[in-house]
Amino acid sequence: MGAPATGQRVMNLLGMAQKAGRIVSGSTAVEQAVKGKHAKSLLVAADAAEETRGDYEELARRYHIPLFVCLTKEFLGRCLGKEQRAAVALLDEGFSRALSKLMEEGKD
Repeated sequence: MGAPATGQRVMNLLGMAQKAGRIVSGSTAVEQAVKGKHAKSLLVAADAAEETRGDYEELARRYHIPLFVCLTKEFLGRCLGKEQRAAVALLDEGFSRALSKLMEEGKD
């Protein structure tokens, strides 16, 4: 994912999206958001099972939405105030753009 600072910034962004009600987590909610064309991007935990990651990659590809892989299931859940999460869907274009920008910065 890049520098640890990037991970903290992603966690902060996801926490803000959660407080704003612009994120969903849990496999059923994420899948419904994508298929209902509400999801603007997907984020999958880096330690998610290979099959799980593949399923979300296919979903993102089929519905033409960006997919990012970062954080762990523990940290992904923690920044949402929940148990471990393998994936989340951002429902807001602004949060999605901000995530994309953070991920690009983390590549440097």
